[in-house]
Parts: sequence; C-alpha cells; structure tokens
Amino acid sequence: MPFHVMLIPTLGCPANCSYCWSSEEKSPIMSIETIKEVVEWLKGFRGDSVTFTFHGGEPLLAGAEFYREALPLLVEGLSPRRIAFAIQTNLWKLTPEIAEIFAEYNIPIGSSLDGPKELNDLQRGKGYYEKTMKGYEIARAHGLDVRFITTFTSYSVNFKEDIFNFYLEQGFTLKLHPCLPSLKGENPEIWTIDPEVYGELLIYLLDKYLENIGRIEVMNIDHLCKCVFTGKGTVCTYVDCMGDTFAVGPDGGIYPCYRFIGMPEWVMGNVYDHPTMADLARSEAWKRLQQFKEYVDKECGKCAHIKYCRGGCPYNALVYTDGKITSVDPYCTAYKMIFDEITERVNEEMFGSSGMDMFLPQAAGPSRRGIMSLMLKKI
Repeated sequence: MPFHVMLIPTLGCPANCSYCWSSEEKSPIMSIETIKEVVEWLKGFRGDSVTFTFHGGEPLLAGAEFYREALPLLVEGLSPRRIAFAIQTNLWKLTPEIAEIFAEYNIPIGSSLDGPKELNDLQRGKGYYEKTMKGYEIARAHGLDVRFITTFTSYSVNFKEDIFNFYLEQGFTLKLHPCLPSLKGENPEIWTIDPEVYGELLIYLLDKYLENIGRIEVMNIDHLCKCVFTGKGTVCTYVDCMGDTFAVGPDGGIYPCYRFIGMPEWVMGNVYDHPTMADLARSEAWKRLQQFKEYVDKECGKCAHIKYCRGGCPYNALVYTDGKITSVDPYCTAYKMIFDEITERVNEEMFGSSGMDMFLPQAAGPSRRGIMSLMLKKI
C-alpha cells in the first residue's frame, strides 16, 4: 500500500499572504544529509511505494542544487519500489533550471490563486498574481502540469461566481479549501469562512460543475462524490491518515502532517534516529491523534457519513479547541450539507427517474441534473 511523506525543505516564504502563518523568507534549509537520512529511515520503515511532496513554507527556496541532489538520492536509494513526487509552491522562485530538473522526474506542481488578479492580490498581497503566473509560464514551457488551489475566505466567497468563471475561462482545474485560523498564530477573523457558508459554496459549485461538465474539473466535487459512491474517504481530509502520512521538517523531525511542522509538541521522532512505526506510536503526538479517532467513533457513530468522513481533519478540529480533543472538524456542518446533497441527488436520479434519463445531464433541471453521468466519468 503506498504512503505519503511530505518533505519541508524550509519554513520560510517570501509571499507574506494576509492569512498565512508562514511569512519569513529566511529559514533553515533542509540539508542533503537529512535527505540521505530520510532514505535510510524509510529503507527499514516499510517497503511500500512512496509519494514525496515538497511543501513549506516555500520549498523552492531550497534552490536548484538541492533538488538536483535530492531527487536521485530518493529514487535510487529506495529502489526498486515505486517513487513519485509532487510539489506545492507559489512558483515565484521557479527558474528554467529548476523546471528542467522537475521535468526530468515528471513532477506535478500545485500552486495557489484565489481567483482573478484583483481579488487574488487583495488577499495575498500586491504583485502575487503576476509573480505566480510568471512561474506558471516557465513551468508550462517545460511541459509541467500545474494546478491551482483557491482559498475561499469570508470575503472572497461573495465573489464565488467570478472565481468559478475565472477558472472556467482560463481552463484551470479548480481545487479549493476554506480559510481557517492556524495553531501557529492568530489569523484575522475577517478571513475565516463560516461552516454553513462553506457548505452552501460546495453545493453551488456542485451545480456549476454539473452545468459545465466537460468544460472544467472541480476536484473537490469529484472527491466528495467519490466518497459517497465508494463508501470511503478519498483525500486526507476524510481519512484516517495516521500511519500513512508523515511530514519531515528541515531538521529531520517527523510530524503527522505538514501543518504541524515547527510545533515541538507534535514531533513524533526524527529521521536521524530511524524510528519504527512502533516508536512513532509511542509519541505523545501519535497518542493525541489516536484520541481524536476514538472521539470521532463516539461522537459520529450514528452519522450516515462516518465511513467516508471520519470527523474531517483533526488539525482543523484542534485549531478551535486550543489543541484539545473536544470537537470534530468545525466544517462538519459543511461536510454534512454537501454529502447529504450528493446522496439525495443520487437517490433521486436512480430511483426517481426511468430508463437512461438518470445518466443524461440534459434530462433534468439545472439544479438536479447529471450527477450520475459525472460519476460514470470519474470512477
């Protein structure tokens, strides 16, 4: 079974986004020695295939030489198992040299745009859009696949139609997440989106997606529908990620997820010690996340969506409770709204229609059409 290791070369980032905790460009850079220790750790940890995602902070601050050395070390050091890579970056520091290295390893890129230039720069800072698009052009010129994530805030949700149309017109795949505070610092409440408003946004995007099948991909809707159809979580927000996802900080510290990087109380071990799974499970961080799983089993046991939701993201839950296990993901309301909506529509199409009508997008009204045809394409 494949597992996921997030490598965090640096916590620094030059962007200084309005709602982001990572704003310092100067930060220690992960050494090649640490990459070598990652390899040695994973050789004895488990033998499955691995996806490495370079995250941050801003991972491109590590520079071309870091990736020129690190990538072959990871591939050759863990041979013959299958190794895949990805990177999440604002693209500001992408150069043709780095792009050539990424192209050699076919590395897909995730980046961030919050919509059209004016709206994006209002939330992320003046000049952000142009710097990111400059990097995007370099990436595309080298054949790299780039997809953007949009952060919806309490402000930008009022421009959801503009944002959707921007992605539609640009031919970009739309992926999104809600803005919420961080355990690493207090974010202005002006940006935090209300859970019910987020649920309404997801239902709106479901409608817009169905109206534009074949013209745009909305990854979140694909994932949510797949959860309902398969009966299990399909992305990290809706799965028990313990034991299958890890993050390694610049100093080799091992964490449950990149979102905990830099927080000493969430360190589970260090790659230089080559810990086993049993060693990590003895850490206080692991035990606290195990408590979250047990809390979800108790609090969500009667929920129709528990198998594929699992209480949402534990980090999100901890943000609103000062690190205590006393709540599920605060966006539970939103998840229930969209999961209920998808389930209702599927039942209506399957049992409220006849013949092949349920598979035809044009056979129903604009708010109740085509979800089965969508899923036939995606699953």
